[in-house]
Amino acid sequence: MAGRIPPEFIDQLLSRIDIVDIIDKRVPLKKAGKDFQACCPFHSEKTPSFTVSPQKQFYHCFGCGAHGTAIGFLMDYDHMGFVEAIEELAQDAGLEVPREDGDSSHPHQDFSRLYALLDQANQFFQQQLRQHPQASRAVDYLKRRGLSGEIARDFGIGYAPPGWDNLCSHLAREDSDIKALQAAGLVSIGDSGKPYDRFRDRIMFPIIDARGRVAGFGGRILDGEGPKYLNSPETAVFHKGEILYGLYNVRRSHAGKQQILVVEGYMDAVALARHGIDFAVATLGTATTSEHLNRLFRLTENVCFAFDGDRAGRKAAWRALENALPQIREGRQIRFMFLPEGHDPDSYVNEFGTDAFLEALGQGIALSEFLIEELSSQVDMSTVDGRARLAELARPLVAKIPQGVYRDLLIDSLAEEVGLTSAKLEKMLGNAAPTSAGVAAARGQRRAAERPGAKGQPSVVRHAISLVLNYPDAARKAAVEKLAGMSRKGADLLQALIETVQAEPNITTAGLLERFRHDEQGRHLGKLAMTGLPDDEEFDPAAELAECLDQLAQAGRRERVDFLIEKQRVSGLSEDERAELRQLH
Repeated sequence: MAGRIPPEFIDQLLSRIDIVDIIDKRVPLKKAGKDFQACCPFHSEKTPSFTVSPQKQFYHCFGCGAHGTAIGFLMDYDHMGFVEAIEELAQDAGLEVPREDGDSSHPHQDFSRLYALLDQANQFFQQQLRQHPQASRAVDYLKRRGLSGEIARDFGIGYAPPGWDNLCSHLAREDSDIKALQAAGLVSIGDSGKPYDRFRDRIMFPIIDARGRVAGFGGRILDGEGPKYLNSPETAVFHKGEILYGLYNVRRSHAGKQQILVVEGYMDAVALARHGIDFAVATLGTATTSEHLNRLFRLTENVCFAFDGDRAGRKAAWRALENALPQIREGRQIRFMFLPEGHDPDSYVNEFGTDAFLEALGQGIALSEFLIEELSSQVDMSTVDGRARLAELARPLVAKIPQGVYRDLLIDSLAEEVGLTSAKLEKMLGNAAPTSAGVAAARGQRRAAERPGAKGQPSVVRHAISLVLNYPDAARKAAVEKLAGMSRKGADLLQALIETVQAEPNITTAGLLERFRHDEQGRHLGKLAMTGLPDDEEFDPAAELAECLDQLAQAGRRERVDFLIEKQRVSGLSEDERAELRQLH
């Protein structure tokens, strides 16, 4: 298991890269004074309100409020995970991402050798498709399936020639190479102890991970015995429940921003791409997992599954539905496309064309409709017993859906089908959780409490935090001890920020924001980092911060005096407390 990325490395990475370069490659920026501007990529606008600060290494949109560092930008724009974004930036900066492991008996493993072997194997397979004497069989097969050389190149399609040890002989020089090839899932060991190639006489499809590395392969047999499709086994770098074929291509081209189509085979995804439908990905012989869906919903809010219309296809669709329920919430849409019997996406698009396929895709059934349709088919809806049975069947499924508008609307639809009011059905389903209206009200109360000037949210704390974020140098010698024991909201965060700067004097605004990314209070720091502060020569942020700390310390003393006086009135003070009160007065 990968270890934790040291926060010091994240600080170093952010100080090495330039956020302007990172964003400008994706969204063209124009100089505007000391900053750069563009129309915001996260919402529609005609007048630029998206600002990038090279000084703070930070971006902020004054229109929609989007903000963050280069890491946050890659997460939001390229739909990467936190670790993926760090690895992407580190690769650009020529840095190796270190890992920490809390258990010294299990040091972090370096998988670079496995990735290198997988990449060499990919090059070998592509070379064999061009040069091997028997490659014409593979080429003829691809042509019969309508695939051009350009598509084969784009997807890195290759050929594993017949024979027991072609790849093994090409890559292995010593025993340790055999073990590494086995660990990469490319070689198996026979009963005699002799290694042999796992893939033989097959069309080869490299499976690319989120960082563009070959993590495994899928092989389609040409003829003879054996499974029609053979995947790499589970390895340290290849997990079928986490990776989707073609997702890297979709993500890099941003083809999936509107929707992503999930199909069941490599050839389906490749054939659709040949017809201009470049937003299809394929599972690797497994049901769609929650991790698959997590990765998909980083790219799009609309996911559609394509299945055969037969019994097996609908069964597979139901498994996908069950796994998708915990991921459902307002704004996200999941649909199911069922093709005519005897057709898969490959055959359908080849026979009827792109427009017909897209029309069928647009007519896909929504998850809620599919759920009710399938449950209704299992009971006699003309009887009271049948409708009650439908409610019972729905109970464990509805329980998987997070609280929110989507869940409420699904219960409304089920109630209409069963012939009950939503309130009665919700009671039957055993819903003891707060309704979405209650959740929204509570959320509104929390937001009101967080507004500037709200009770318990002293502006001096916010101002001090803004100073530390905008001018980290100002906190290097700040008297942080003046905050000791301070009970005011945000004072603990201010103290933590100052202590971080004093422990790491070279930390930047971006480094501070990333350091506190996962802190419950830290999620508000992005807005404070864009607080308008004077930048003229007369402004002294260190003196301003010192004054804030003095004000807070004085307020803390007043609070302590009030507390001691009240305690003296109610229950009396100890000798030490009386001495403290005299000193404070």
